[in-house]
Formats: sequence, C-alpha cells, structure tokens
Amino acid sequence: MTSTNTAQGSPQYAPLLGTLTVIPWTGEASDGQRNPPFLLAYSLGDGRDGAEAGEEAMRAVIDEVGLRTGAGLVDVGESPNIPITLLVQAGRAVLTMPYLKAQCAVPPEWEQDARETGGVYFIIATRPWPEGTPGRPVSEEALRAFVGDEAVLTGAAHCLVPVSSLRG
Repeated sequence: MTSTNTAQGSPQYAPLLGTLTVIPWTGEASDGQRNPPFLLAYSLGDGRDGAEAGEEAMRAVIDEVGLRTGAGLVDVGESPNIPITLLVQAGRAVLTMPYLKAQCAVPPEWEQDARETGGVYFIIATRPWPEGTPGRPVSEEALRAFVGDEAVLTGAAHCLVPVSSLRG
C-alpha cells in the first residue's frame, strides 16, 4: 500500500481541477536492473464544473507545459523547454512545474531507485481518480487497476524527470 499526497495547483486552473494529488510507487526490478520509480499526478474530479471540465483543464496544463497526451515517453532531461523539476532528499520528493507543486513522502526503496536510476517516470493523468483520496492508503490492486487502465494510460502525459538533490 502507498499513500496519496495533496498537491497545489495554480489559481488559473485550480477551480476546474479541484483536488490535485500525487502518489509514488516502485515497480519490480527486471534482470537485476533497477527501474525508475513512478510518480502519478491526477485530479479527484471534484473541481467547480465537474470531472469533464477537470479533464479538459488537465489537458490544457499538459499542453502548456510542453507535453502531449498519448505521445509516448518524453525525457525532460533532454527537453530543456519542459519546466519540470524533481528534488529528492531525505525521504521526500518535491515536484515543481507550472500549475502544480507537490511534496510527498517516499519510501526508502523509492528514493534509492530514484538515485540509482537518476530519474523518475512521471505520469500526469487527465482522467480523474476520485478513489485516490489524499491521506488514505491505496492498495496495490487499486493503483494497478487505475494506472493499468488503457484509457488512463493513453490519455496521460508520460515523462522521465531527472532527479536532483541538495548534495554537493
């Protein structure tokens, strides 16, 4: 199980997006190699004008950041015009991008994988997930069902975000 964390959206889109949430998790290591850990951002769909308006607002955020839904994986480290940064330090991940700032606790294996691989696989879902309520544990099955849904995956933006730290 993992826990969700509330994120802060910009005043421009916040009323439409409603509650923004991030959730970290790690995948299985393959062939003895560590995989980048994952970070998912999504809305609960509780915005002012409902879930549909929230989906459209999230698409607008994704477009303005320079990403595209359904376009495959973008390496932010090789795309300097995409303003997304990730600081990983002392069991916390701090994600910063226009319209979204999030800080969440991450388990030691997540932090270790992030440092060893140098990046985090970040998914920005346009489809709301009202069941992923901040502060409540989410089972692996529930997370797998949401993230594994083809409509969620194809409607999301996917990027690899390099990890930075305060270490010298």
